[in-house]
Amino acid sequence: MLTLYGTEVASRLLLGTARYPSPAILADAVRQSATEIVTVSLRRETAGGRNGGAFFEMIRALGVRVLPNTAGCHGVSEAVLTAKMAREVFQTNWIKLEVIGNHDTLQPDVFGLVEAARILSSEGFDVFPYTTDDLVVAERLLEAGCRVLMPWCAPIGSAAGPLNLSALRAMRAHFPDVPLIVDAGIGRPSHATTVMELGFDAVLLNTAVAGARDPAAMANAFAKAIDAGRQAFNAGMLEPRDMAVPSTPVIGKAVFA
Repeated sequence: MLTLYGTEVASRLLLGTARYPSPAILADAVRQSATEIVTVSLRRETAGGRNGGAFFEMIRALGVRVLPNTAGCHGVSEAVLTAKMAREVFQTNWIKLEVIGNHDTLQPDVFGLVEAARILSSEGFDVFPYTTDDLVVAERLLEAGCRVLMPWCAPIGSAAGPLNLSALRAMRAHFPDVPLIVDAGIGRPSHATTVMELGFDAVLLNTAVAGARDPAAMANAFAKAIDAGRQAFNAGMLEPRDMAVPSTPVIGKAVFA
């Protein structure tokens, strides 16, 4: 089981809810993924009027926990205000905190992120910060009150997969007891397996599922890939070697003169 701010969940797949072809396809993908947590943008809920309300009712009917996010926020005050509005709308202290610093890469503004995390943590929020794979930034976020970290492995929506495995390994080794959820950049089930084999605790997906030809089937594929990666990590994988090692013993083999 994975524990996030005192809540235990069995699934290690978190699913975004944006950019699906239809609400029905989204609902099917959520079911096929077996996820227990979905992210929802406050902007979608408020901008949708009655349709936004119907969307949230559909999410609630699926029986999953909602993790609101501050997607699209480019400053501390905007992110903090959005988080407070989300708490009222969705009735939860959970917030996925995004403070975007670059329009092209959607890379987090790590300075604003730490500041916003400190403010929200002091006001009772359970903050899930979307961050980079920088260890110093991670330390500052933990000092600010975060108990979960969500590092990217590549830019949002890029589907590039883990670009810096050394940095991800270092983050896992440096924070062995902190729940780490890879957020952004995963494009294929094999990418998800790779980061789970590194020992990460979960993966958050959106574009890779919503943009697939068959989102429900892709959600199911990712769920299996994440489970496989976790099982492999727990089982203890062989490390790469510089030379061949025979799988069949050579002791006792027949010798011919």
